[in-house]
Amino acid sequence: MRWYVSIGAALIAAALAGGDLASVAAPSAPRFAQKAPDTQVDVELVLAVDVSYSMDLEELAIQREGYAQAVTSPEFLNALKSGAHGKVAVTYFEWAAAHDQKIVIPWRVIDGPESADAVAAEIMKAPLRRASRTSISGAINFSMQLLADNTYKGLRRVIDISGDGPNNDGEPVVIARDAALAKGVSINGLPVMVKQTTSMDIEKLDIYYEDCVIGGAGSFVIPIKERVKFKEAIRTKLILEVAGLRPASAIIPVQALQPRIPCTIGEQLRRQRWGP
Repeated sequence: MRWYVSIGAALIAAALAGGDLASVAAPSAPRFAQKAPDTQVDVELVLAVDVSYSMDLEELAIQREGYAQAVTSPEFLNALKSGAHGKVAVTYFEWAAAHDQKIVIPWRVIDGPESADAVAAEIMKAPLRRASRTSISGAINFSMQLLADNTYKGLRRVIDISGDGPNNDGEPVVIARDAALAKGVSINGLPVMVKQTTSMDIEKLDIYYEDCVIGGAGSFVIPIKERVKFKEAIRTKLILEVAGLRPASAIIPVQALQPRIPCTIGEQLRRQRWGP
């Protein structure tokens, strides 16, 4: 089932406060094992961040700061405790065109303040960049490869897509999305809607993300409609993803059977502007 999350809803910190669950110790490896078992984590989380030219440098900087501050926040660290293992595996990459993906942070385990600080420092030290075109499908496919190649075994596998426009490069987004969902992966969305739309943008990007991008168990969209809400939205999203929470007061089910916006709208706009 798909879900829509409002930024205005209260953060789940209250739900997590006092929820200090005992973590489960991983079993020790067999003495003569030829291959070490995969590391057990609560979530394998891929953070896929749009760096297309439609994102200005200030937005990119705020976005980076938002992720760095989110993983070190008390709310996020408390959310870790709600899981069976008390740790998550995270990787962070930036994307633009269908074959333009750059890993900023390879897979890292966050299990407390020290590891969270290390991940935040890695996020902030990488130079900012921008690139042309927007391929959400390329980002999803790259994310699936990252999930397939890692050495972690999560109770949940989640792809987190942030972006400020529809798919306009690579294969249709629904093909990549459906392939990911078929393998039990959930996709969440963070559509950025803080600027006036241009000829290559759409006004209701949040609806596009709901109907064409997200999916899987507990999936949700958190739209960013004000620049000042950027960091709050990122923190809210990460807490929800790590804790696996779906507070009824903050969530409205999406019931659309057919996309309310054509899932190929980005490709249509690109052809109108640049031709076949």
